[in-house]
Amino acid sequence: MPDTDVLVVGGGPVGLAAAVEARRRGLEVVVLEPRAGTVDKACGEGLMPGALRLLQEWDLDPVGHTLAGISYRSPAGHVDHRFRGPAGRGVRRTTLHDALRERAAALGATTVAGRATGVRVTPDGVVVAGISARYLLACDGLHSTVRRLLGVERPVPAGRDRVDRRRYGLRRHYRLAPWTDLVEVHWSRDAEAYVTPVAPDLVGVAVLGRRGAGLDAALDGFPELAGRLHGALPAGPVRGAGPLRQRSTRRAVGPVRLVGDASGYVDALTGEGLRVGFAQARAAVATLDDPAAYERAWRAASRDYRLITSALVAWATSPMRPALVPVARRSPALFGAVVERLAR
Repeated sequence: MPDTDVLVVGGGPVGLAAAVEARRRGLEVVVLEPRAGTVDKACGEGLMPGALRLLQEWDLDPVGHTLAGISYRSPAGHVDHRFRGPAGRGVRRTTLHDALRERAAALGATTVAGRATGVRVTPDGVVVAGISARYLLACDGLHSTVRRLLGVERPVPAGRDRVDRRRYGLRRHYRLAPWTDLVEVHWSRDAEAYVTPVAPDLVGVAVLGRRGAGLDAALDGFPELAGRLHGALPAGPVRGAGPLRQRSTRRAVGPVRLVGDASGYVDALTGEGLRVGFAQARAAVATLDDPAAYERAWRAASRDYRLITSALVAWATSPMRPALVPVARRSPALFGAVVERLAR
């Protein structure tokens, strides 16, 4: 007999969400995670309305700062869209992780310290780190070990000009009162800066672009934002992530399901990683007995994110980049429709 019904590899927010969903369905769950305590990572920390709704359905309501919409900003001007329905929320990643970890534990999920150094499929399911399970949910992030071990990692091709166009993220918090209830996306010549209010006295700033300058140098390219941050004290270290683009050939391999960033990732440009990851976690648990059904559910849950984000990244990395914000300003209805489509 397997040790547990579901083994979740990766105890980040998506892995813990999968554990919560599985326990709510009456399944025994073990979470395999090498890091002890609260886990932080470089991210924008904005929960879009759809992500917040899913958390609330799991009886979670993490504290943070209201997010009423999205603002795209550049020296050419800005365009704002306020959500038509419920607001989102800026939540520190550590706060979110603690809330999910406590909820999973309260529901009876067990966390074990360890790493997935090998994956062995058996007639009864799968064995990882000496733990046998009927099913494995791989929620181990951008650089998923499980994805690599299963041989379903798809290399991201270089551009036709062989220029390295991979994108990376840097994030740091600043101790100052938020000046807006919008997520601001500031555009420079070759990077974007995301400003997310997460508390009454704290904002998170994440910069996305190609590998190169440090965070302070990158912020010099955003005059409006640099003015806002002038004199503000950093609250914590700079954290980095990347390369962001990851692909997989399959999301279901026998009793294994790839979930969240482990299943493939386009870019953080639209801020939809957690909403999509939570939806995939729910879909994975609902389709444990049917790999083909999970592939369909995965595609449905991530379709808008993959299509819209891919199109925006292609535009943002092309010679047409400077026109992106001006075009959005001239077409506020279209900009609002895209935001609403991704937010829900």
